[in-house]
Amino acid sequence: MTLPQALQYARDRNLDLVEVAPTASPPVCRLMDYARWKYEQAKKEREARKNQKSVLIKEVRFRPKIDDHDIDFKVKQILRFLADGDKVKISVLFRGREVAHPQIAKQLLDNVVAQVKAHATIEKPVSLEGRAMSLVLAPLATPTAAKGARESREPTAP
Repeated sequence: MTLPQALQYARDRNLDLVEVAPTASPPVCRLMDYARWKYEQAKKEREARKNQKSVLIKEVRFRPKIDDHDIDFKVKQILRFLADGDKVKISVLFRGREVAHPQIAKQLLDNVVAQVKAHATIEKPVSLEGRAMSLVLAPLATPTAAKGARESREPTAP
């Protein structure tokens, strides 16, 4: 069909003539309601964004001279973040001459990783960045499964 015929055909039916494959020989066109098609595409994109979960990176900071009870408390915090499906950055911050002893921070990070090994994997290994040594942990289970398991453990109110 020639272009003027196709345009007249589209106008008669109150539709738009949309070029689908311009490089084809002859070019391929389609009759459609273009405004409605754009609206449907935008609606699909909004729906896809609504179902997306943004991954947060929570940070837990330690110091080289931390006590065992404080480590346990912060490990519980890390486990809670992982159960929510968030990634966790664990940092050991140095002050002054503490930087001269990075093995203390490495040992502390290894201890923490050993405690949360059943719930997380190491996404980014230990690295020394300025006055901080850090690593990033990612949760093992999917966030929805973890939330469902946590809800089943919590007592329900009558």
